[in-house]
Formats: sequence, structure tokens, C-alpha cells
Amino acid sequence: MKNIRNFCIIAHIDHGKSTLADRLLEYTKTVEGKAMQAQVLDDMDLERERGITIKSHAIQMKYSLNGEDYILNLIDTPGHVDFSYEVSRSIAACEGALLIVDAAQGIQAQTISNLYMAIENDLEIIPVLNKIDLPSAMPDEVEDQIIELLGCKRTEIIRASGKTGEGVYDILEAIVNVVPAPKGDPEAPLQCLIFDSVFNSFRGIIAYFKVVNGVIRKGDRVKFIATEKEYNADEVGILKLEMSPCAEVGTGDVGYIISGIKTSKEVKVGDTITHVKNPSLTVIDGFEEVKPMVFAGVYPIVSEDFENLRASLEKLQLNDASLTFQPESSAALGFGFRCGFLGLLHMEIIQERLDREFNMDVITTVPNVSYKVYDRKGNCLEVHNPSGLPDPTMIDRIEEPYIRASVITNTDYIGPIMSLCLGKRGILLKQEYISGNRIEIHYDIPLGEIVIDFYDRLKSISKGYASFDYHLHDFRESRLAKMDILLNGEPVDALSTLTHVDNCVSFGRRMCEKLKELIPRQQFDIAIQAAIGAKVIARETIKAVRKDVTAKCYGGDISRKRKLLEKQKEGKKKMKQIGSVEVPQKAFLAVLKLD
Repeated sequence: MKNIRNFCIIAHIDHGKSTLADRLLEYTKTVEGKAMQAQVLDDMDLERERGITIKSHAIQMKYSLNGEDYILNLIDTPGHVDFSYEVSRSIAACEGALLIVDAAQGIQAQTISNLYMAIENDLEIIPVLNKIDLPSAMPDEVEDQIIELLGCKRTEIIRASGKTGEGVYDILEAIVNVVPAPKGDPEAPLQCLIFDSVFNSFRGIIAYFKVVNGVIRKGDRVKFIATEKEYNADEVGILKLEMSPCAEVGTGDVGYIISGIKTSKEVKVGDTITHVKNPSLTVIDGFEEVKPMVFAGVYPIVSEDFENLRASLEKLQLNDASLTFQPESSAALGFGFRCGFLGLLHMEIIQERLDREFNMDVITTVPNVSYKVYDRKGNCLEVHNPSGLPDPTMIDRIEEPYIRASVITNTDYIGPIMSLCLGKRGILLKQEYISGNRIEIHYDIPLGEIVIDFYDRLKSISKGYASFDYHLHDFRESRLAKMDILLNGEPVDALSTLTHVDNCVSFGRRMCEKLKELIPRQQFDIAIQAAIGAKVIARETIKAVRKDVTAKCYGGDISRKRKLLEKQKEGKKKMKQIGSVEVPQKAFLAVLKLD
């Protein structure tokens, strides 16, 4: 056990984690020949296309130093703020972390956020300065930032390059010397912490775990404490590039278990596995329950696919524990699910994965956040969907969630960033200079204002140089109103939103204009209205497609033409009464990109 090292890689998005992980695998000869490719651990097509890590990936490497053989368990983690739950689970299964900082970009918001998470879990931190081969690298300045942040010595910072392989042997040596061996008692009752799981259509559910105490062997009768279900360990093994079966997984090691579990509810991330004969009475502290930030309805395009969608979401939840969902129905879209996501990118990725991995065509409604609604009697109701709002006469006050956001940027972009935050009803708390011309700005902003397009606009006004990190802070009272969109007087509940009173008119007007472009013309006039209660605040009309019924009349009396036009008018009136207007999927998506 003294020769096992468990460590993860944490960094901001795009600071070169996956490339550096490739070099570690190459230099320890874990992956050789044809199997070696760029981003070798990112096994999803989606990850390769976008160049981001979505899932954390575990892999075992062997390394010899001074004549001794060591086992290194690496967990590569995502860098985007929407996948921070993956990072927290990886950190719980490790004793050390490589903190990677891009020598050209310096320390970013997510670097700091992930670092604090690692320090809270008492991990040993190895600072690595990556991409020093770039012409724009500023190694000395960035080293100063790291020293200021970590309080370490300059000699402890390793200069490396994932591209050229420089400094990789120094990193491997530091992992062996700095990261402590896992603590645990091989003789104690078995305790394994589940930190991830995947669904395999042939083998059932495969759980990944870290053995904290005891030893798990093939054929053991084991019990999952949270669900109190018992299974036979049909196969246990360690995680190399492919799963590699072995007779036992010892204390401190990371491995997987296959026990023929078929239903996803029986495996919970953060659960503890123990033996049935000699059970452990205590549970390992798992991870805190994840709190979704953004809610949106997901509906199948064909209503018969409802059960298939449920099965697909359950399988996806195994692989991504931060997804939450519950059934709901909508007058416009039929039966579907209200899903909770950690952010807009997370929502986009889930939608894409449903399409690719399960062939599910879905409609996603406008994303919104959860509000606390207090009635006149003082009862509190949590509302995730504007259609769940009680009658306005019953409401005493509505509280909306606020986040504590930190933006790190160059001083050149302070003006535009501040006006963006103020436009989103942000409250400036403080600003502090980190080093040179880099500044960190702290804001309290309503979560509802940032879920739609804040991150994209922040990136464009700062030319990609601003980094953004946030956590839920508290709920505050706000003047909010429910805005409905009506088509020919019928409300479309999927387009209802809760917005601040000051923004209602401009938002409603923009929404009506956008829908006018997207809804196809019919044989009759379509009125698009934005309304708060009974008061209409904006309106657009889609003119009817008109057929020239008088074309066959040439000469003769005007009354013949008038008769035909009157007949047409009657027909249009009748058509308007029974005609229905379909809202295309494009319209739901366009509402997200209104600005």
C-alpha cells in the first residue's frame, strides 16, 4: 500500500490538463503504439469535437523510481464551472492534486475554485506551470501569481509542457515524493467509496470505487449500504485504458465492480460498499447532494417516446450524477420531464448526448431557476416553473436566488464587464488587483439573469480573457412578474417566463418580434402577444397568406368581386376559430439567444 499514489489533475478550462495526462500515460508506457492519440482519456466523441473534458476519467499507471515500483492512479477532471461536481467527486478519491496553470494565461477563476475544493479535502498540491514552450508564455509573472496564491517556494513549481514533454519526469517524481500513500487498514471490515458509475448494455451497471479499508475479492458477497441491496462481485478489477480484471483490489487502490445490477436506482454515487459477512457499521462521508442551478423542461417530440426518454435519462444519470429530473406535463407539449442542470453548457451537453447515445429527439423549454414564493399565510412554496406559480392575489412576496460571482480579467476590460454586470442587476462587492494588470471583481447577481447568455457575452466583450466562477449565495426578495406569450389568445406555457418588472416590456417586445420571424404564415392572421396577467404589454401580427379570389373576374359589376371577397372573409373567420398554431423547435431555442 505504501507504493500507491492517488492523484487528480485540476485546472481552468483549456489549460492543457488532457494533453499533460497523455504525456504521463506515454512516459509510464501505460498507452503505447496505435492506442496513443491526442486526448486519449476523453473517450466521448463530444469531448473530442469540442476539445473539453466532460467526464472525469480514472486510469492506473506503473512507474519505477530508484529501483522501486509504484502504482499511480490518475483521475483527469473537467475544467468548466458547469462540471465542478465531477471535480469534487474525483478529489474525494485522491490524496494529492496537480494544479496546472497555463504560462500564457495565468491563474483563472476556476483554478482558484478547484484549488479551494482540494485544500478543503486536505490534498497535497503540486503546482505545475504548463505550456512554457509557447512564444507568449510569461513563466516568471505566472510563478509570482502561484506563489501568492499557494504560499509555496519557487523551487516547488514544476515547469512543463504537455506538447513537447518537457518536465514530465519531474512531475512523476514529485507525485511519488510529495503525494502521501493512502491511509487505511487492510484487516478492517471492507469500505469502498463509489465515485462514479457507467451503464453497459451487456454487463449491467459498472461502479467505480476507491477502497478505503479492507480488501475486495472476486466472488465476494457485498452490500451497498445506502440502498441495502446485496450482490455477488462477479468481477473486480483495475482501470487501465480498458477495464482489467484481477483477483482482488486492495486498500487504497481504485477499481471497478461488476455485479449484474440492472436498475440504475440501485447505485448511488457516494455510497459505501461493504461485505455481507463482516460488515462495516460506519459509512464513508460521501459527497454533498448536488444542487441544480438551471431548470428546463425536456419533452419527447413524439409523445409515445415518453417511457424511452425516462429510461435514457436514468442511464444518463448514472454517468452524470449532477443531472436531476422529475415528470411533468404541459398543455402545449404533452408529457415530459423537468430537469435540473448545473448550467447552460451542461444542459446543451445533456441534450446532445440524448440525441447521440440514445437517438432521442427532444424539445427543451426556456431555462429558468427555482424561486421561493411566500403566500399571505407565510407558507413557502418552491417553484421551478412559471406555470406552477399560485394566483397573483395569493402571493405575498417572491424571493429569487442570488449567486456570488468572481470575474478575473485584464484591467483593459473592466468598463464593459462592469456595465454588463450592472445591466444584469449585479451588486458590486469589491475588486482587488491580483498581480500586474489582472483584477478580480466580486459581484452578487441574480441567478436568473446569468443562466441564458451571460457567459457568452462575458467571453465576447473580454475577447476570451475573462474567467468566471460562481456559487449559490442566498435568496432575496424581488419584484418579479410572470410573463405569458399568447398565440391567438391561447397561452403557450412552454414560453412563459418569470422576469423582473423593469425588464418585462423590452423582453416581451423582443420575444414577440423573434416569434414573428420564426412562426410560419397561415391562411389567417396570427396575433402574438406578451401579457402580464390580463395586461398585454407587446404585440405583433403575422399577416395571412392571401389568395387572390377575384383573379377570375374580368370586367362586370363590382358586386361580383365584393361577393367573392365577403365569402373569403367568412372562410378566414371560420379558419381562425378552429385553426391551431404550431410553435417550431427553432422558436424555443431562439428565445435563449435573444440578445
